[in-house]
Amino acid sequence: MTTRRKFLTTAGVGAAASLAAPAVHAQSTIRWRMQTYAGPALAEHVVKPAIDSFNKIAGDEMQIELFYADQLVPTGELFRAMQQGTIDAVQSDDDSMASPTEVTVFGGYFPFASRYSLDVPVLFNQYGLNEIWAEEYAKVGVKHISAGAWDPCHFATKDPIRSLADLKGKRVFTFPTAGRFLSQFGVVPVTLPWEDIEVAVQTGELDGIAWSGITEDYTVGWADVTNYFLTNNISGAWIGHFFANQDRWNEVPERLQELLKVCMEQSHYYRQWWYWGGEAALRVNGTKMELTSIPDAEWDQVEAAAQKFWDEIAAESETKAKVVQIFKQYNADMQKAGRPYRYG
Repeated sequence: MTTRRKFLTTAGVGAAASLAAPAVHAQSTIRWRMQTYAGPALAEHVVKPAIDSFNKIAGDEMQIELFYADQLVPTGELFRAMQQGTIDAVQSDDDSMASPTEVTVFGGYFPFASRYSLDVPVLFNQYGLNEIWAEEYAKVGVKHISAGAWDPCHFATKDPIRSLADLKGKRVFTFPTAGRFLSQFGVVPVTLPWEDIEVAVQTGELDGIAWSGITEDYTVGWADVTNYFLTNNISGAWIGHFFANQDRWNEVPERLQELLKVCMEQSHYYRQWWYWGGEAALRVNGTKMELTSIPDAEWDQVEAAAQKFWDEIAAESETKAKVVQIFKQYNADMQKAGRPYRYG
């Protein structure tokens, strides 16, 4: 190759023109920077395996450098950084990254929209949410690549929660929309960097966390600083996504775009069984947190409030109304499907 290149620099114009193209225009490795909402311990499960697989398969054609929560930019600035091209791709929910779209309120935990992890891919792939998300993000220069179901939303607290009254005054780290909904029950939503949560619970700055299921509580260390796990949840599955800067996405060859999609879908599948199995195993065999419950008759008040909340959101815009209607139709269909296929 060295000899050939030397020849091309010294040979006549005609010879150089006929031979130069393959060597001189060889494509360099495409390099992306992706930041996840997750800290290092959680990222080991929720994104790193997929990125490692992609990098291994793509080889010299493309490599993605993965960064963890708040490493390059604060999580609340992820969308803007991606839109501007400061980073190339993001793994997050719409809510946490402060996406300026009509669908942002539905990211993360929209109360009681999903009961089980499989609800999310069905809603996106069969009930039309994929098309709505793609359209909304195209308006702001971002490619919505893939949506997946992740863990449920439960309270992990220092003091036991056995009634709605026990929620009053509790300072809780949670998602923006979840916090907006829960505040009517006296919860005080607190926003902090993800990596600061464990210490904030230890120092008393936080009374608890409504961010995840029990699998995540054990994985990231929150089970070490909280004493109780509330079995009632406000959502059975988080809605999270992979996104990319639209221009960066367009620069990637179609074959590698397809590989990205496949690896991201595999990531969603990994999360489904990892969370699902962990939720059961740690409730049964875990030793760090005592399980508590709010009686169904009382928890019905929360579910009724969620339906009112849905209607309030639907009144805000035509797009939001369309998404809420899809949630209503889907939940009605699942309720009719009944046992043994479906509980709820």
